[in-house]
Amino acid sequence: MEQAVFALDILAAEGPFFRGECISAAVPTTDGSYGVLAHHANAIGAIVPGELTFRTPDGILHRAAVSSGLIKVEDNHVLLLVDSAEHPEDIDANRARRAKERAEEELLQKKSMAEYRMAEASLARAMNRLKISYAAGHNLKDE
Repeated sequence: MEQAVFALDILAAEGPFFRGECISAAVPTTDGSYGVLAHHANAIGAIVPGELTFRTPDGILHRAAVSSGLIKVEDNHVLLLVDSAEHPEDIDANRARRAKERAEEELLQKKSMAEYRMAEASLARAMNRLKISYAAGHNLKDE
């Protein structure tokens, strides 16, 4: 029996990340992991930094580190608009570790609320990238 599919478009600020058919997706949102299957009810929501997973009709489970953005589900089409999306193998873990350390240092300094929020967002993104890189087995080479 053929599985029901839906169209998935993942658009990052730097360009399209994925366009194609999917049978399922799990998106990190403010309310936790949001699951989507074919013919899902229409919805709009906020995406938070985290791990995105989606399964294509060939059975392959794809993983990606995503930053904040929006999800729109409408008429069997899912659109994800995110600031960034990366495959685990494309994450430079050493760079992410340095970004994490910089963001932690910025949080310790007395700054405006806007600067504090930006440092918080940078820290969340760096920690997410490291988590997904480690989970995929792409460990730091220097350690």
